[in-house]
Amino acid sequence: MKKFVYNFKEGNKDMKSLLGGKGANLAEMTNIGLNVPPGFTVTTEACIQYDEEGKTLWPQLLDEIFEKLAQLEDETGKTFGHGENPLLVSVRSGSVFSMPGMMDTILNLGLNDETVISLIKKSGNERFAYDSYRRFIQMFSDVAMGVSKSNFEHELEKMKHEKGCENDTDLDASDLKLLVERYKEIYKRELKTDFPQDTKEQLKLSLKAVFDSWNNPRAVIYRNLNEISHKLGTAVNIQSMVFGNMGDRSGTGVAFTRNPATGENKVFGEFLMNAQGEDVVAGIRTPLSIDELESIMPAVYNQFMKTTQILENHYRDMQDIEFTIEDEILYLLQTRTGKRTAKAAVNIAVDLVEEGKITKLESVGRIDPHMLEQLLHPSFDEKEVKNHELLAKGLPASPGAASGQIYFTADSAVEAKEKGISVILVRQETSPEDIAGMINSEGILTARGGMTSHAAVVARGMGKCCVAGCQDIRIDEHAKTMKVKDMVLTEGDVISLDGSTGGVYLGSIPKASTSLIENFEVFMQYVNDFKTMKVRANADNARDARKAIELGAEGIGLCRTEHMFFDEERILNVRKMIVAETLEEREAALKLLLPYQKQDFIEIYEVMKELPVTIRLLDPPLHEFLPNTDEDIKEVADSIGKTFDHLKDVVERLHEFNPMLGHRGCRLAVTYPEIYKMQVRAIIAAAIDMKKENIDVNPEIMIPLICAKSELVYIKTFLIEEINSVFEETGETVEYTIGTMIEVPRAAITADEIAEEAEFFSFGTNDLTQMGFGFSRDDSGKFLDDYTKKGILDYSPFETLDIAGIGKMVKMACTLGRETNPGIKLGICGEHGGDPKSIAFCQSVGLDYVSCSPFRVPIARLAAAQAAIDDGTVRDK
Repeated sequence: MKKFVYNFKEGNKDMKSLLGGKGANLAEMTNIGLNVPPGFTVTTEACIQYDEEGKTLWPQLLDEIFEKLAQLEDETGKTFGHGENPLLVSVRSGSVFSMPGMMDTILNLGLNDETVISLIKKSGNERFAYDSYRRFIQMFSDVAMGVSKSNFEHELEKMKHEKGCENDTDLDASDLKLLVERYKEIYKRELKTDFPQDTKEQLKLSLKAVFDSWNNPRAVIYRNLNEISHKLGTAVNIQSMVFGNMGDRSGTGVAFTRNPATGENKVFGEFLMNAQGEDVVAGIRTPLSIDELESIMPAVYNQFMKTTQILENHYRDMQDIEFTIEDEILYLLQTRTGKRTAKAAVNIAVDLVEEGKITKLESVGRIDPHMLEQLLHPSFDEKEVKNHELLAKGLPASPGAASGQIYFTADSAVEAKEKGISVILVRQETSPEDIAGMINSEGILTARGGMTSHAAVVARGMGKCCVAGCQDIRIDEHAKTMKVKDMVLTEGDVISLDGSTGGVYLGSIPKASTSLIENFEVFMQYVNDFKTMKVRANADNARDARKAIELGAEGIGLCRTEHMFFDEERILNVRKMIVAETLEEREAALKLLLPYQKQDFIEIYEVMKELPVTIRLLDPPLHEFLPNTDEDIKEVADSIGKTFDHLKDVVERLHEFNPMLGHRGCRLAVTYPEIYKMQVRAIIAAAIDMKKENIDVNPEIMIPLICAKSELVYIKTFLIEEINSVFEETGETVEYTIGTMIEVPRAAITADEIAEEAEFFSFGTNDLTQMGFGFSRDDSGKFLDDYTKKGILDYSPFETLDIAGIGKMVKMACTLGRETNPGIKLGICGEHGGDPKSIAFCQSVGLDYVSCSPFRVPIARLAAAQAAIDDGTVRDK
């Protein structure tokens, strides 16, 4: 028969999946001899079965619980619900992974009108007994019965006002006794029944409440945010009470064995005298620094400091400890691995290695790669955020924090920036035409688009804050207004964006300071010791390339040439090329673009030196380079010497119903080979110039959207002819390779054929996911939340690679490609290249490298090292 209840002496820290983190650690502390109030744990499996039983407590479970309760009575010498020495217990949740404050707790359970009198006689402290009783009524009513605690808080404030008191501790025993009666009246008024005096009934209702709290909204949101499974359930810890509110010789507190904000090796904590645990957390009274305990209770302070070292040495990590002092006796109520900032995490990891407490391998495995974003991007001061109105919430598309005046067009954003104004670019959705506005903005907000939309991808590459797919806002770009809630914001109004949460706030919010700490480089060297897969960056210019090198990139895995076309000096010639009516006109326009393209590549090569640079030839459809409105069409027509009607006709001809599946990528080269010819001429000529400077550049020329070997053969043939022409003209040669992006499902399926002609594959998993699922990556944000909330998908496939489907195509393409070309180089350049879970998959299929935006490079490096450790590729050093 399955066992559902364990007392603390039966468990240990390795039983977290069954006992939850709190229960496992209470058991561990008990078994290493620390002073833990005795108790028992109801397992996570019981929570799961509770749901399967239709949210009812079944007989076997109740029998086990009351058997353990009887043992607890024997161990403590107290009786539950009656007698001269009443047993009171706490009922606390305890999930497998720490979820601070997300689920529910009830203290002082076991009090009723009979046991409160017994408690008075036993303790000799009437005030303490009624204080405990009124706390229990409030917590039980709120947590177990759904009566809002505001009802009770109102009554408490009313009582303090009547007595002229400022703090709860100023109320005497008679005040609290009267408060208990008022609380019971509230209970009866709200629930139409008396407060339960049967303590076993109290326990059953409380147990159900804690099980139910596993699925309360804040717990579900927290698990979604931290990618914790909803199927784990919570354990319930039932523990004999010790009391910090028995008077001035008692107290309660919370402490960390190191500073959770900085990582400093000094105990950091707070406590309150004559209080229970929720008083410290709730902030009703101002707590004291843990250092002040030394002067109040020196012996307890010394014992506590020794205990913190015992726990840190035992767990070999910074601990978050809850404790209670009852009549100058120290009790440990909880220990867990402490939450910490990224700065503290890196400092603690390095310090623990240098102190000999953990190995380098262990230090690398302990830090969540996503945490490093805190070190790389600015963030808002948390205290200041609370003072600003949350207007709307979108997708956290690119981390960071930005405040500024809103502008609705790229041109107006540039003009504002030139005047020294901090700009937030607000658009329905961005396109490559908005690049200048994006460069000149502090942050970007779009009403449409997902995590791999143009705005998201470009913003991440630039390290700019971006909130995308914010469906709560209505943007009228013509009127230059943004409607949200009941207000209308116009150009120049100030908002703030939190790209890490998706929050959009009214007004300007001060930022917290950010800078790379000294130990960051030390830690990243640990990472390099274990990483086996290369990490490159997606970079389209020298600025991004420099940032990538600074953050440890080992090359460029994706250089998108279309972003080079939108510079003000060259867009005119791009448009001339597009509207050309003859091959001669098109070649003339391309000839004017050639020097610009060549200089772009020279600047990137100068930064990257001998490191590999993968350059993707033109990918987007041509209509993206043309104006949309009649006003803009007229202006452009005048500037390029064409009539309005002619240009309008070109715009309409190039319009596509589904441009993501239309005339773009290599399909442009089939129709207009001269475009790709100009680009490879620029790529190779720039490499030859670098060779003259004694820098050997080996460009990797990538052809996008290939779906068939014959297509690749056709394009590759004229590219090589053009490259050979450059060699003949200059009398110089350079090494180069030609490969393709695998982003069309057919390409993955026929990868063995394509690999006969391709020297490398780079998986464009943004488009591969889009085509594989049939989801528009720009529009799916409207419904993907429903898919994850309803359990249809565990996560957005645009954020984390879908291993079962899209991943299967990637794996197939790798296998097939190596069959016909064993030396083929394999990488990934989609946004998944910066996602830790996706990187673990890339390691498993043997990719040579991942590529991601520059600011994600450290995250990818750490994730790659962890993947190599997890799959056993590397061992400790």
